[in-house]
Amino acid sequence: NWIRVELDDRNEKIGYKIREAQLEKAPYMLVLGDKEEETGKMAVRNRKDGKTEELSYDAFLVLLKKEITEKAL
Repeated sequence: NWIRVELDDRNEKIGYKIREAQLEKAPYMLVLGDKEEETGKMAVRNRKDGKTEELSYDAFLVLLKKEITEKAL
């Protein structure tokens, strides 16, 4: 299965980028910055419930594979 991904590496404020992703109705937003690099986790925001949680790369892949299998995306 293929997963569409968009990278927003523009020199804009993070709030602006998050708002644009919300308007595009992205199922997930991943925030990767200095803090995330230090902890080895990503800030993952789920469009369904609007909650943000910190997940490792592997944990996020498990979540995506489960949703693809269940056709939840």
